[in-house]
Amino acid sequence: MSPPDQQTGHDGAATTGAADAAVPAEHEVPDELTLAAGFDAATRDEWRELVAGVLRKAGREDLPDPVEDALRAPVATGVSVAPLYTADDAGDLPTAVGVPGLPPFVRGGAAAGAVVEGGTPAAWDIRQRHAHPDVATTKEAIAADLENGVTSLWLVLGEGAIPVDSLGDVLSDVLLDLAPVAVSGGPSAAEAFLALVEGRTDLARGGSLGLDPLGVHAAGGQQQDLAGLADVARRAAAHAGLRTVVVDATVYADAGASAVEELGCSLAAGVAYLRALTEGGLSVDEAFGQVEFRYSASADQFTTMAALRAARRLWDRVGEVSGASPEARAQRQHAVTSSVMTTKHDPWVNMLRTTVACFAAGVGGADAVTVQPFDAALGLPDSFSRRIARNTQNLLVEEGHLARVLDPAGGSWYVESLTESLAQAAWEWFTEIERAGGLVAALDSGLVRDRIAAAWDERAQRLATRTDAITGVSEFPNLAEQLPLREPAASVLPSGGLPRVRAAQEFEALRDAADGQRVYLATIGPIAKHTARATFAGNLFQAGGLETPSGDGTEGFADAGTTVACICGTDKDYAEHAAALAKELREAGATHVWLAGKTEVDGVDGHVFAGCDALDVLRTVHEQLGVKA
Repeated sequence: MSPPDQQTGHDGAATTGAADAAVPAEHEVPDELTLAAGFDAATRDEWRELVAGVLRKAGREDLPDPVEDALRAPVATGVSVAPLYTADDAGDLPTAVGVPGLPPFVRGGAAAGAVVEGGTPAAWDIRQRHAHPDVATTKEAIAADLENGVTSLWLVLGEGAIPVDSLGDVLSDVLLDLAPVAVSGGPSAAEAFLALVEGRTDLARGGSLGLDPLGVHAAGGQQQDLAGLADVARRAAAHAGLRTVVVDATVYADAGASAVEELGCSLAAGVAYLRALTEGGLSVDEAFGQVEFRYSASADQFTTMAALRAARRLWDRVGEVSGASPEARAQRQHAVTSSVMTTKHDPWVNMLRTTVACFAAGVGGADAVTVQPFDAALGLPDSFSRRIARNTQNLLVEEGHLARVLDPAGGSWYVESLTESLAQAAWEWFTEIERAGGLVAALDSGLVRDRIAAAWDERAQRLATRTDAITGVSEFPNLAEQLPLREPAASVLPSGGLPRVRAAQEFEALRDAADGQRVYLATIGPIAKHTARATFAGNLFQAGGLETPSGDGTEGFADAGTTVACICGTDKDYAEHAAALAKELREAGATHVWLAGKTEVDGVDGHVFAGCDALDVLRTVHEQLGVKA
C-alpha cells in the first residue's frame, strides 16, 4: 500500500499530487497541542466573580468568602466537597500518597494485580453472598454463580440462614482450591468451616472465618469474648491466606453512620482485635495478617472511592505505630453495596445504584466486592436478581475494563483532597474512641450510638427536604408499579444494639399507608403556565403515596374524591386568582388547601416548594386525609 501522502498513477508510479502543494500556515500541525490555546487563561478569582453574579441573580446577597463555600455539599460528618478543585486544593497530596503496593497504600494494597491466562490483569475478587436456608436452593445458586463469573463465596450460617450443620453439603461440589470461601455466623460457623478443611493445604487464598465479636456487640448490645481469637487464628494460619477476623464496618453504616464514623469505628475495632491477638501470643505481623475489613459502598461514588483509599492509609498508620513490617500493613478490603441506599419501592433502580457503588469500590481499590441483589430489601433474592448482581461486576470487569488500571482516581485534585479530609476526620473520631477507653467502652457508654445518631439526623434532614433525592421514592415515584414477590428473609443480625436504617424508610412508610388517598391539583391558566408547579406538587404528593388528579380550577374537584387540594400556577396568577380559587375549593368541599410556591394567599393552609420539608408536608396531609400510620 502506498504511503498516505502519495497517490499511485495508472502506470504504478507514485505521484505527489496535492501533497506537493504548500500547506497554509494556519493549517500546519503544531509540534505541541495546548488545551484551550485560543483562550486567555482563566483565574480562580474570575471564576468566583461569575459564580457570585449568578448567586446574586438567584437572590443570594450575603455571600461567604470565598464564594465557593456557598456551594459546598456535605458528604460525611465534618467533611464537605467544593464545586471546584485545582492543584492548590491538593497541595502536595499526590506525592504523599505513594504508589500502589507500598506504604501508605492509598493507591492500593498491591503493586500489580494478578495475571490470568492470556496475560489479562485479574480483577478484584467477585464475591457473592448466600444465605438461603434451603440447602438445595443454595447449592443451585452457588453452582450458577461459580459457573458464571463469581470467584469467591460468602456464606451466612446460622438461624434464618444456611444451617451450620449443612455447610459440608452446601460446599460438596465446590472446588475449594479454586474458590475462596468466607463464612459469617460467629464461632459455630468458624468451627464448622475449620473442621471441614482440617488437614488441607490447598485452600484458595482469600477466605475468611468471619469472626467479628465487636460487630455482634455493636449490633446486639451485649459484650462478646475476644479471648479465644488467637487460638482460632493459629488454626487458621495452617491454611495460607485464610483470615480469622472480619471488621464488619457495615454494622455502623447500616445504623446511619457517615463514612467518617464507619472508618473511625473500623479502626477502633481493628486495634482491639490486634491487642487480643497479640496478647494471645501472635506476633504483630501475624495479627495483621489475620484481619480483614468489610466496608459499605454507596452510590455516592467519589466518597466511596476516597473512603476506601483513606481506610488503607489509616490502617497503614496503625501498623506503623504498632511496629508491623511494611509488607503486613496493607489492608485487605471487602466492599459490599450499601443496604442503606436500597429501596423496597421501585427496586429496579437499585440495579443502577449498585452498579455505581460497584464501580466506585473497584476504582477505590477494594480487594473483594459483593453486589447485593436489587431485591435485597424485599426478601430472599431469586435467580434473576442474583444473575443481575454478578453480571454487574462481570460487565464492569470484562466490558468496562476497570481492572486494567490501578487507582485510576489517583492524582485527581478532588479525590486526593477528599481522601485526605476523610482520613483526617476519621482519625480524629478514632482517637476520641480510644480516649474513651476503646470501642467496647464507647459502645457501652453510648458514645458511638450518639455520634452515629447525630450523623443520621443530618442525613435524615437532607432526605426529608429531598436535598438528597431517592429516585423512584422521594422523586419520580411510580404509584402504579407492581412489586416483585419474594420469600421473606430472616434477620441474621442480633438486635438490641445499634439500629438499622434505610434512606427510603420514612417515605416508603407513608406510601404504604396512603391506601389510594388523593390530593386534587387545582390549576390556574393555560398548561404552559401551571405545568412546572403542578408537576412539582404532583411529584411531592406522590412520594407519600397520594394520587394527584388535576383540573382547571374546581372543575374536576368533585370527581377527585378528596378533601385536600393544592393550587398550582404562576405568582402573577396567584395574585389575581388564588384567594378566590381557595374560597371556591372550600365551598366545593375542600377542608384544606395548599399552594405550590411561597406566595402568601388568603385561605391557603400551607405551601409546598423546593427545599420544603417534604416528609413534614406529607405527614400533615396524611393527617388531614385521616390516613392511619
